[in-house]
Amino acid sequence: MRALLAIAAVLAALLFAPTPQLHAANGASFDDTAKFLAGLQPSANSPLAEMAREPGWQQHARHFDATWSGLDGNQLARARDWSAKNMTEPSKTLFYMFSGPDFLYASIFFPKASTYVLSGLERVGPIPDVAKLNPKSLSSSLGHLKVSLRYMLGHSYFITSQMGSHLSRGQLNGTLPILYVFLARTGKTIRDVSYVELEPDGSIKPFDASVPKAMPRAVKITFTSGSGPEQTLYYFSTNLADAGVSKSGFLKFCETLRPGDGLVKSASYLLHGSGFSNVRRFLLDNTAHILQDDTGIPVSFFKEDEWTLQAFGRYTRPIPVFSGRYQSRMKALFEKDRPAPLQFSLGYSWRVGQSHMMLATRKPRQAANLSPWRAAAAD
Repeated sequence: MRALLAIAAVLAALLFAPTPQLHAANGASFDDTAKFLAGLQPSANSPLAEMAREPGWQQHARHFDATWSGLDGNQLARARDWSAKNMTEPSKTLFYMFSGPDFLYASIFFPKASTYVLSGLERVGPIPDVAKLNPKSLSSSLGHLKVSLRYMLGHSYFITSQMGSHLSRGQLNGTLPILYVFLARTGKTIRDVSYVELEPDGSIKPFDASVPKAMPRAVKITFTSGSGPEQTLYYFSTNLADAGVSKSGFLKFCETLRPGDGLVKSASYLLHGSGFSNVRRFLLDNTAHILQDDTGIPVSFFKEDEWTLQAFGRYTRPIPVFSGRYQSRMKALFEKDRPAPLQFSLGYSWRVGQSHMMLATRKPRQAANLSPWRAAAAD
């Protein structure tokens, strides 16, 4: 009888014990790897703890601590305060189109999303395995990561052409190291990281690494924030133009997570033209809120009987390279609302006091009947 009770106790302990963190191939947990790359101390029993004593990593940590302290005080904390005041009824899913690896602002504006769907042209790259880095090149590898992040941290967005170059070089390449840094520095605990594969019908399956020369184009990351519930981040390396997205199954996958919210910023005004009409239509048909700057969906596409539009900050003419994308209707919205300047910077007009955002909220009678996604010809 005592033996049976002992066995039962062991089984109960196993059943109710906290789930251990899954580990990368080197034995370091995904979370410790993310902390290491972000300049945060890995756990004492981590295989990376010894590497964190190296002078190169210590300098890396000091750099990130100083950078993040200044960024948080002057930018991120103000953006969080704005979000808490204005994004009061977020959906469970966030669709962040043209995001690249920008989990940072996704988490700031939509901290309680249960699922984040990020997408961009930038490739996923290998799952970081820091222990395999050549110790002599550790400092240069970490330095390359800092260079990849420099423009984003200074201006709130990535430049796609530069990212393609930065993320294809060095031992820490692809979007995953950047996603790791943003997850760690926003206080997340990574539980699991796995490649997934998108089917044309929108379903996903584990990536088949046995296929010769196959390159992963999507990753799934599960994480927690403090003692909160588990959250999921998907990043898809995919072409969002009509010709590409109609074949990839990406929007069909997104449909399974509807309704959600949309986030668009610094998106090169791609949603203004006819070449990205399917993504534009998806966002208009399947979201309860769309938070964007003027590079997102033009004001003229938001029907007055379906959406309430709110202006924040200061709308100025687009930067010279996009001078033809000025919107008179956007200007009229800002003149009507007369909003106060934003206390943080965002987008191409990145200086404080020069940035703007627009929040589109679906009207209640429309929100109750979000239409299913449908492929659409160019408008």
